Amino acid sequence: MPFDPRQRPLTPAEARVLATLLEKSRTVPDSYPLTLNSLAAGCNQKTSREPVMQLTDDDLLQALTSLRQQSLVIEIGGARVARWEHNFARGVGVPDQSAVLLGLLMLRGPQTAAELRLNAERWHRFADTSSVEAFLDELQERSDEKGGPLVVLLPKAPGAREPRWAQLLCGPVDVAALAASQAASAAPAQPALQARVEALEAEVAQLQAQVRRLCAELGLDAPLSPPGQE
Repeated sequence: MPFDPRQRPLTPAEARVLATLLEKSRTVPDSYPLTLNSLAAGCNQKTSREPVMQLTDDDLLQALTSLRQQSLVIEIGGARVARWEHNFARGVGVPDQSAVLLGLLMLRGPQTAAELRLNAERWHRFADTSSVEAFLDELQERSDEKGGPLVVLLPKAPGAREPRWAQLLCGPVDVAALAASQAASAAPAQPALQARVEALEAEVAQLQAQVRRLCAELGLDAPLSPPGQE
């Protein structure tokens, strides 16, 4: 039976570990499988991660143990240092292209199909955005016998040109909480934008005053101000 997130969703730590193993297997194959130290560095990266996490060795070992019990990761023995590799595609029951998309969604959060195609460049080169959408549609329409849907198309956010996709490996998506989080992250930009607008308006008013004064000194008619700026 393929992995069914409805029965046992991944924890955020498990999702980060699994997706990091998938990423490094494709982007740095010479260093793969990963040691615990390399896995920690990958999971706790400050770039290409949403959210940024700070997992300890204990967090990683706990996640690895759980993932191994679910046949999603494999420990490689026979060396002085234990190494780990993923069993993602086989364990979840999806083709490699779908595994790439799910890995990106676990690492970077919800994304549009176009963003996924761009971010997947080092993992797998999709022919076009339509091919990405085709794999996403398959993941969304996954039958109950195979474990149910693994992605969901989110409602289009206000002002957004395209809707975004989210993974369901960690359980159902709380759309309201996600929207609130996005609004909160965007909120700090509003006061800064308002301050910039007010500064520009003050600068324009000052320049208009200088133009009127020069026109008066030269005996010329002052230009009319735009509506609302008299």
